[in-house]
Amino acid sequence: MNLSTTHRQVSMYRHNGEVTTEQTLPAPTSAACCTTLTGEPLDEDQARDFARILKALADPTRLRLVSLVAAHEDNEACACDLIDPVGLGQPTVSHHLKILVDAGVLHREKRGIWSYYSLAGQTLERIAAFLSPT
Repeated sequence: MNLSTTHRQVSMYRHNGEVTTEQTLPAPTSAACCTTLTGEPLDEDQARDFARILKALADPTRLRLVSLVAAHEDNEACACDLIDPVGLGQPTVSHHLKILVDAGVLHREKRGIWSYYSLAGQTLERIAAFLSPT
């Protein structure tokens, strides 16, 4: 997955007719503002924030789910398409997806009865920049 060259805007249409547009994989320059692991010491809030994101990604099932979403067309997948590949029940997969959404790694959009997940490019770019040596 090459985040620096993939960009996508998503327009979400709400039931009341409102349209929300969001760029899910922003330009790499947005990550340049972030502290790096080797650049300077993290303050307590930064450490807590990065630990929350990394903890969400540290689980093998959640890492596979992110990979599956990234591999789907347009970096977006229905929850129904993520259950069989990981070999777990729907409630367990939904639990893992909720953790990834809460950590800011994935975005969730409800469409009827289904939830669709897409990569939160800004968070992934932040982590990539953070882990890159200065």
